[in-house]
Amino acid sequence: MPTIKSDTDTHTSSTKVANAGIRQTMAWVHTWAGLTLGWVLYFMFVTGTAGYFDTEIDRWMQPELPPAQINSDTRATAATLLARAQSQAPNADQWLLTLPVDRNQPYGSIFWRGADLEAGASAERGNELIDLESGAPMQSRATGGGQTLYQMHWLLHYTNRSYSDWIISFATLFMLVAIVTGVIIHKKIFKDFFVFRPRKGQRSWLDAHNVLSVITLPFQAMITYSGLIFMGFSFMPLIVAGQYGSDGRSAFYGEVFSPPGMTESAGAPAHFTPLEPLISEAENIWGQGRIRSIDIRYPGFSNARVVLSESIDNTIAAGAGRLVFDGVSGELLHNAPAASSPAKGVRDAFLGLHEGLFAAPVTRWLYFISGLLGTGMVATGLVMWAVKRRQLAERKPGRIPRGILLVEKLNVGTVAGLLTGVAAYFWANRLLPVSMAERAQWEVHIMFLTWLALLVHAALRPRHRAWSEQLAIAAIAFAALPVVNALTSDRHLLHSLSSGDWVFAGFDITVLCIGVLLGIAARFTRPKQTASAASKAQTAAQPAAAGNAVGDAS
Repeated sequence: MPTIKSDTDTHTSSTKVANAGIRQTMAWVHTWAGLTLGWVLYFMFVTGTAGYFDTEIDRWMQPELPPAQINSDTRATAATLLARAQSQAPNADQWLLTLPVDRNQPYGSIFWRGADLEAGASAERGNELIDLESGAPMQSRATGGGQTLYQMHWLLHYTNRSYSDWIISFATLFMLVAIVTGVIIHKKIFKDFFVFRPRKGQRSWLDAHNVLSVITLPFQAMITYSGLIFMGFSFMPLIVAGQYGSDGRSAFYGEVFSPPGMTESAGAPAHFTPLEPLISEAENIWGQGRIRSIDIRYPGFSNARVVLSESIDNTIAAGAGRLVFDGVSGELLHNAPAASSPAKGVRDAFLGLHEGLFAAPVTRWLYFISGLLGTGMVATGLVMWAVKRRQLAERKPGRIPRGILLVEKLNVGTVAGLLTGVAAYFWANRLLPVSMAERAQWEVHIMFLTWLALLVHAALRPRHRAWSEQLAIAAIAFAALPVVNALTSDRHLLHSLSSGDWVFAGFDITVLCIGVLLGIAARFTRPKQTASAASKAQTAAQPAAAGNAVGDAS
């Protein structure tokens, strides 16, 4: 007697088919969204992750500088910086005095623009780090530092800003699509988190990809969505154009992000107000030691303005409160809060989460480790794509398609080669002559030239050997950095540990650990001797062994 399906059974069956269809579609979207701009995403993750310690990298790449000079005496610091600005850039349009109040600003500094060269200014535009004890500029080597490395993840360095904004926006959007579709197709998301089967080919790469994806899922979702908010005005320009016109972008930024009450002309000459009363009023509002910077516009003229910005070390949001004073009378004109509107407050909160400037040391390390795991997630996804398609192609007669070979070569040269390029960036900082012209630019050039050389190496070598060779090169390049530092500066690891200089010690220990991990990866990817190769070697060894035996007998 035939079995008659009930309406419930029919509905369940159709639902399974529909669900399978949805997952299959999402799997296709996930695969191609991840691959299309996967190498750009990998570059963004590597350089962006380094950016969580950009200040520490800055300090390591300038070993001539003393330890951080965090100073709570705001008035004395401001007076020292102002005196230097007045002597170096008289009659300038702007003096920006940056106070050393937290980890993000370990030194006092000045910036100026529009200085009067005829009045004895050293340059029309410039900046200096200032020794707060002597008031003199601190001398150090020119370097791109951690700031340049961090900015690469959204400027792409050599790319024009009008193009890089769109590339980064689309890459971030594709990343968000990959995250959402990855969650949809992952039926056993929590079970697979505890599963890893090594040396199982495609299965191992999938397990690694799953573990890295799940363990950092909240971080990846946050960093991707906040990145889209960061680039929102670039890839959704009609939002601004609809209210300000096609040429009103600068007017929009001025209205939303510039402090209120600013002027566009200097006006007539006038006496500049003392800073001490302004600092006192700011401390009455914000508290002691909360002033992060003092921005002085048109000093010595009737339209002068002084903008005091608050430190953001105790808030997640990227925006800072600002006080705008009249630069002649000293009158408080505006008390501008960090969030001028609820929408801007939400945006500033997401940007603050993205940048992590608020993070204490433990939180910053969590950011850094999550970034490393995210880098591994992108890398394993790229490798898994190639492994899966090679296995399918090898089941059919004929040569491996060129598209698969191209992806394999790009995977090696990017995943392993870029890491060596970053290490070369640090090597260049220590080995290039200190007095070399355009030294900071050549640090970056060497990084990209090294990466290019390893892309060529990947194209010329068999893929298995290329993986192990390039990972070994990267391991040596990172592990040897503490040695290079010890040979080229007096801030070596033992000195740093004994003096409690945890910035230098932390950098050396971190790159050493990265080198060890890359060395383990190089050993793991080292090609094994196949059975046929072993048989040939054994066959070739038999005549030699027989000849030796005859020689011994005679």
